[in-house]
Amino acid sequence: VQLQASGGGLVQAGGSLRLSCAASGSIFSIGWYRQAPGKQRELVATITSDGSTNYADSVEGRFTISRDNSKNTAYMEMNSLKPEDTGIYYCNARRTPIGRSYWGQGTQVTVSS
Repeated sequence: VQLQASGGGLVQAGGSLRLSCAASGSIFSIGWYRQAPGKQRELVATITSDGSTNYADSVEGRFTISRDNSKNTAYMEMNSLKPEDTGIYYCNARRTPIGRSYWGQGTQVTVSS
């Protein structure tokens, strides 16, 4: 599976950004992890093929993940962004629930205060 991520950029606190991630084939789950400088990579949000979602507590209510199964593409709307949301966002996908994890290239998200 190849993942093509897009979106991200620089925004002021309170602003919004949208990330997209297109997979080269059908997938079970897709989502994003992020890594801030000096910190470990952490889960942000994922969505499965049946629409089940999982969010990090820190983004619950501010971020919304969705997917278009016909395009094998996921989207993440990020609202009310905070400086602590700054980091490199990595798209992640699995073909099956316990299958291999695939990673896309990182996308920089910077939120200025």
